[in-house]
Amino acid sequence: MSAQSVHQAYKNNSVSTASPGELTLMLYNGCLKFLGKAKIAIAEKNIQEKNTNLQKAQKIIQELMMTLNMDIEVSKSMMQMYEYMNHRLIEANMKNDTAIIEEVEAYVLDFRDTWKQVIQLNRQKQFTTGGQA
Repeated sequence: MSAQSVHQAYKNNSVSTASPGELTLMLYNGCLKFLGKAKIAIAEKNIQEKNTNLQKAQKIIQELMMTLNMDIEVSKSMMQMYEYMNHRLIEANMKNDTAIIEEVEAYVLDFRDTWKQVIQLNRQKQFTTGGQA
C-alpha cells in the first residue's frame, strides 16, 4: 500500500468516524486551506488555480449554510454571514483581490475558533457528567 493510499484511507476514516461537530470543524479548516491556496495563486498570477480554490471555499460555505438549523435563532445571523462571505468570495474571484480573501479568512477563523471552543466545552461537560449530557 503506497503512502498516498494510506493517507487517503486515514482521511476517509477520519471523516466517517467524526462527530457532526468535528465535521463542521473540518469544513472550516478546509475552507481556510483553500483560501490560503487562492491567495498564493493570485500572487503567482495563476488564475485557474485561484478560481478553483475560491470555488472550493464557496462550496464549503454553501455546505455550512445547508447544515444550519433555521429553527435556532442564531442560525439566521449565521446564514446572513455565510451569504455575505460567499458574495465576497465571488467579488474576490472577479477582482483577484487578496484583501477580500483575507476579510473572509478572518470570519472563517472566528467561526472555526468559536466552534472549537463549543466542542471542547461539550467534551468537558460530557466528561464531568459521566457522559450523561
